[in-house]
Amino acid sequence: MHDAAPPPLDAALLPSARAIEHLTSRLRTIPDFPQPGIQFKDITPLLADTQAFHMTLDLLAHPFIGANLSYIVAMEARGFIFGGALAARLNVGFVPVRKPGKLPADVDRVSYALEYGTSELQMHRGTIRPGARVLIVDDVLATGGTAAASVELVRRQGGSVAGFAFVCELDFLPGRVRLREACSDAVIHSLIHLG
Repeated sequence: MHDAAPPPLDAALLPSARAIEHLTSRLRTIPDFPQPGIQFKDITPLLADTQAFHMTLDLLAHPFIGANLSYIVAMEARGFIFGGALAARLNVGFVPVRKPGKLPADVDRVSYALEYGTSELQMHRGTIRPGARVLIVDDVLATGGTAAASVELVRRQGGSVAGFAFVCELDFLPGRVRLREACSDAVIHSLIHLG
């Protein structure tokens, strides 16, 4: 099994500023959702735009073509939208990570800290083959808590995290640093950076 990171992209193949600008224009900000002071980044206009949605999937998949992945792991709920579609594009399995009480069989579970308490994520036990390379996918990288908890679930089943793929990254939050601490050699690929 090949464990090396994907080769660097040819600069000519990198997404253009115009493509990223197009995708960014399909996001909308909803003030004070879900609570006062939060500027929620809504991806539903991007999903509704056929061209933008396909561009997003192609650009998310590109760095991981030929990366010898076995699974996409994605967190509910918006991560499922991109994770399932990327699994189909990359011809790999899809593994959902859910909140408590949503999966019917035996689960592995991880608790993780939120700014206002704790939460838990679960994955069906025995889903990931030991030694398998995994790509973790979500819509937004913010604090990195759910992605880091997903890393732990993958490792408990003997898998290794080859990379992360996000549509948006909130650069003013410590998500990238947290993921670097959790997986120092994994590729972190975000299309849209928001400051």
